[in-house]
Amino acid sequence: MTPQHPRFARAYARAVQHMDERGVGGHRRELLAGLQGSVIEVGAGEGSSFAYYPDTVRSVLAVEPDDYLRGIASRKARTAPVPVHVLPGTAEGIPAAEHSADAVVVSLVLCSVPQQAAALAEIRRVLRPGGTLAFYEHVRSSRRFVATVEDFVSPAWQRMAGGCHPNRDTLGAIVEAGFTVVDYRRFSFAPARLAPAFDHILGHAIGPGKAS
Repeated sequence: MTPQHPRFARAYARAVQHMDERGVGGHRRELLAGLQGSVIEVGAGEGSSFAYYPDTVRSVLAVEPDDYLRGIASRKARTAPVPVHVLPGTAEGIPAAEHSADAVVVSLVLCSVPQQAAALAEIRRVLRPGGTLAFYEHVRSSRRFVATVEDFVSPAWQRMAGGCHPNRDTLGAIVEAGFTVVDYRRFSFAPARLAPAFDHILGHAIGPGKAS
Protein backbone atom coordinates (compact mmCIF):
# COMPACT_ATOMS: atom_id res chain seq x y z
CA MET A 1 0.00 0.00 0.00
CA THR A 2 1.38 3.41 -0.96
CA PRO A 3 1.56 6.10 1.76
CA GLN A 4 -1.37 8.49 2.02
CA HIS A 5 -1.44 11.84 3.83
CA PRO A 6 -4.92 13.18 3.01
CA ARG A 7 -4.90 16.31 5.18
CA PHE A 8 -1.45 17.36 4.08
CA ALA A 9 -2.21 16.53 0.42
CA ARG A 10 -5.28 18.79 0.38
CA ALA A 11 -3.48 21.61 2.16
CA TYR A 12 -0.55 21.34 -0.23
CA ALA A 13 -2.81 21.37 -3.29
CA ARG A 14 -4.48 24.57 -2.03
CA ALA A 15 -1.12 26.22 -1.38
CA VAL A 16 0.65 25.42 -4.65
CA GLN A 17 -0.53 28.42 -6.67
CA HIS A 18 0.59 30.84 -3.97
CA MET A 19 3.92 29.01 -3.65
CA ASP A 20 4.49 29.27 -7.40
CA GLU A 21 3.69 32.99 -7.33
CA ARG A 22 6.24 33.52 -4.53
CA GLY A 23 9.00 31.92 -6.59
CA VAL A 24 8.59 28.15 -6.64
CA GLY A 25 7.33 28.30 -10.24
CA GLY A 26 10.51 30.04 -11.33
CA HIS A 27 12.59 27.50 -9.45
CA ARG A 28 10.80 24.66 -11.24
CA ARG A 29 11.36 26.31 -14.61
CA GLU A 30 15.08 26.66 -13.85
CA LEU A 31 15.23 23.04 -12.70
CA LEU A 32 13.71 21.64 -15.89
CA ALA A 33 15.43 23.88 -18.44
CA GLY A 34 17.75 21.88 -20.69
CA LEU A 35 16.27 18.46 -19.97
CA GLN A 36 15.57 16.30 -22.99
CA GLY A 37 14.37 12.90 -24.06
CA SER A 38 12.49 10.61 -21.69
CA VAL A 39 11.97 11.96 -18.16
CA ILE A 40 10.69 10.39 -14.95
CA GLU A 41 9.38 12.79 -12.32
CA VAL A 42 9.34 11.18 -8.89
CA GLY A 43 6.77 12.52 -6.43
CA ALA A 44 5.02 14.68 -9.00
CA GLY A 45 2.43 15.90 -6.48
CA GLU A 46 -0.52 17.59 -8.16
CA GLY A 47 1.42 18.23 -11.37
CA SER A 48 2.71 21.73 -10.71
CA SER A 49 5.89 21.05 -12.70
CA PHE A 50 4.14 19.89 -15.86
CA ALA A 51 3.66 23.37 -17.33
CA TYR A 52 7.39 24.09 -17.19
CA TYR A 53 8.74 21.16 -19.21
CA PRO A 54 10.63 22.34 -22.32
CA ASP A 55 9.80 21.01 -25.77
CA THR A 56 13.12 19.14 -25.82
CA VAL A 57 11.48 16.59 -23.51
CA ARG A 58 9.89 13.75 -25.47
CA SER A 59 7.78 12.28 -22.65
CA VAL A 60 7.32 12.40 -18.87
CA LEU A 61 6.40 9.52 -16.58
CA ALA A 62 5.02 11.22 -13.47
CA VAL A 63 4.99 9.01 -10.37
CA GLU A 64 2.90 10.03 -7.35
CA PRO A 65 1.89 7.85 -4.37
CA ASP A 66 -0.94 10.01 -2.99
CA ASP A 67 -4.33 9.27 -4.56
CA TYR A 68 -5.71 12.79 -4.14
CA LEU A 69 -2.68 14.58 -5.60
CA ARG A 70 -2.38 12.01 -8.39
CA GLY A 71 -5.97 12.69 -9.43
CA ILE A 72 -5.24 16.40 -9.85
CA ALA A 73 -2.00 15.61 -11.67
CA SER A 74 -3.84 13.36 -14.12
CA ARG A 75 -6.13 16.24 -15.05
CA LYS A 76 -3.21 18.67 -15.44
CA ALA A 77 -1.38 16.16 -17.64
CA ARG A 78 -4.05 16.60 -20.33
CA THR A 79 -3.00 20.20 -20.94
CA ALA A 80 0.76 19.83 -20.40
CA PRO A 81 3.03 21.08 -23.22
CA VAL A 82 4.66 17.63 -23.49
CA PRO A 83 3.17 14.12 -23.20
CA VAL A 84 2.78 13.22 -19.51
CA HIS A 85 1.67 9.82 -18.20
CA VAL A 86 0.73 9.73 -14.49
CA LEU A 87 1.10 6.50 -12.51
CA PRO A 88 0.96 5.44 -8.85
CA GLY A 89 4.30 4.58 -7.30
CA THR A 90 6.90 5.61 -4.75
CA ALA A 91 10.47 6.83 -4.89
CA GLU A 92 11.56 3.40 -3.66
CA GLY A 93 9.39 1.59 -6.23
CA ILE A 94 9.35 3.47 -9.53
CA PRO A 95 7.17 1.68 -12.14
CA ALA A 96 9.77 1.87 -14.92
CA ALA A 97 12.35 -0.39 -16.52
CA GLU A 98 16.03 -0.29 -15.70
CA HIS A 99 17.95 2.50 -17.48
CA SER A 100 14.76 3.75 -19.20
CA ALA A 101 15.05 7.48 -18.42
CA ASP A 102 17.35 10.15 -19.82
CA ALA A 103 16.61 12.26 -16.74
CA VAL A 104 14.93 11.92 -13.36
CA VAL A 105 13.39 14.92 -11.60
CA VAL A 106 12.87 15.26 -7.84
CA SER A 107 11.23 18.46 -6.66
CA LEU A 108 10.61 18.89 -2.90
CA VAL A 109 10.51 15.09 -2.61
CA LEU A 110 13.71 13.75 -1.01
CA CYS A 111 12.82 15.51 2.23
CA SER A 112 9.86 13.18 2.74
CA VAL A 113 10.97 9.73 1.57
CA PRO A 114 11.50 7.28 4.44
CA GLN A 115 15.06 6.44 3.34
CA GLN A 116 16.99 8.69 0.98
CA ALA A 117 19.55 6.01 0.16
CA ALA A 118 16.85 3.58 -1.01
CA ALA A 119 15.14 6.26 -3.10
CA LEU A 120 18.39 7.34 -4.74
CA ALA A 121 19.32 3.72 -5.46
CA GLU A 122 15.99 3.29 -7.26
CA ILE A 123 16.60 6.49 -9.21
CA ARG A 124 19.98 5.11 -10.28
CA ARG A 125 18.23 1.93 -11.45
CA VAL A 126 15.84 3.69 -13.82
CA LEU A 127 18.32 6.33 -15.01
CA ARG A 128 20.44 5.50 -18.04
CA PRO A 129 24.23 5.58 -17.52
CA GLY A 130 25.36 9.18 -17.54
CA GLY A 131 21.78 10.44 -17.29
CA THR A 132 20.73 13.56 -15.38
CA LEU A 133 19.25 13.87 -11.91
CA ALA A 134 17.57 17.27 -11.54
CA PHE A 135 16.98 18.15 -7.89
CA TYR A 136 15.21 20.96 -6.04
CA GLU A 137 14.99 20.37 -2.29
CA HIS A 138 14.93 22.16 1.04
CA VAL A 139 17.75 21.04 3.31
CA ARG A 140 19.24 21.43 6.78
CA SER A 141 20.24 25.02 7.48
CA SER A 142 23.85 26.13 7.23
CA ARG A 143 23.24 28.30 10.31
CA ARG A 144 24.01 26.32 13.47
CA PHE A 145 21.19 27.68 15.63
CA VAL A 146 18.54 27.23 12.91
CA ALA A 147 19.83 23.73 12.17
CA THR A 148 19.53 22.83 15.85
CA VAL A 149 15.93 24.05 15.87
CA GLU A 150 15.22 22.00 12.74
CA ASP A 151 16.65 18.91 14.44
CA PHE A 152 14.45 19.52 17.48
CA VAL A 153 11.17 20.04 15.58
CA SER A 154 11.77 17.34 12.96
CA PRO A 155 9.73 14.53 14.62
CA ALA A 156 6.65 16.73 15.02
CA TRP A 157 7.13 18.32 11.60
CA GLN A 158 7.18 14.89 9.96
CA ARG A 159 3.78 14.06 11.46
CA MET A 160 2.24 17.35 10.34
CA ALA A 161 3.82 17.67 6.90
CA GLY A 162 3.45 14.33 5.19
CA GLY A 163 6.70 12.83 6.42
CA CYS A 164 8.85 15.86 5.59
CA HIS A 165 12.25 16.08 7.32
CA PRO A 166 13.40 19.72 7.59
CA ASN A 167 16.97 18.80 8.52
CA ARG A 168 18.38 16.48 5.85
CA ASP A 169 21.74 16.79 4.10
CA THR A 170 20.28 15.91 0.72
CA LEU A 171 23.24 17.09 -1.33
CA GLY A 172 25.50 14.80 0.69
CA ALA A 173 23.08 11.90 0.15
CA ILE A 174 23.11 12.49 -3.62
CA VAL A 175 26.90 12.40 -3.71
CA GLU A 176 27.04 9.36 -1.43
CA ALA A 177 24.65 7.54 -3.77
CA GLY A 178 27.23 7.78 -6.57
CA PHE A 179 26.03 10.84 -8.46
CA THR A 180 28.41 13.55 -9.66
CA VAL A 181 27.02 17.03 -9.01
CA VAL A 182 27.69 19.26 -12.02
CA ASP A 183 25.93 22.43 -10.87
CA TYR A 184 23.90 23.62 -7.92
CA ARG A 185 23.07 26.70 -5.94
CA ARG A 186 22.05 27.04 -2.31
CA PHE A 187 19.62 29.74 -1.21
CA SER A 188 17.21 30.67 1.56
CA PHE A 189 13.55 30.79 0.61
CA ALA A 190 10.15 30.94 2.33
CA PRO A 191 7.44 29.30 0.17
CA ALA A 192 4.62 31.04 2.09
CA ARG A 193 4.28 34.50 3.62
CA LEU A 194 4.16 33.29 7.24
CA ALA A 195 6.45 30.29 6.76
CA PRO A 196 10.06 30.24 7.95
CA ALA A 197 12.79 30.54 5.32
CA PHE A 198 14.44 27.19 4.66
CA ASP A 199 17.76 26.57 2.98
CA HIS A 200 17.18 25.10 -0.49
CA ILE A 201 19.39 23.51 -3.12
CA LEU A 202 18.67 23.45 -6.85
CA GLY A 203 20.92 21.74 -9.35
CA HIS A 204 21.82 18.81 -11.55
CA ALA A 205 23.90 15.67 -11.12
CA ILE A 206 25.07 12.95 -13.50
CA GLY A 207 24.50 9.29 -12.78
CA PRO A 208 27.37 6.81 -12.81
CA GLY A 209 28.47 5.17 -16.05
CA LYS A 210 29.11 6.51 -19.54
CA ALA A 211 26.35 8.33 -21.39
CA SER A 212 24.87 6.25 -24.17
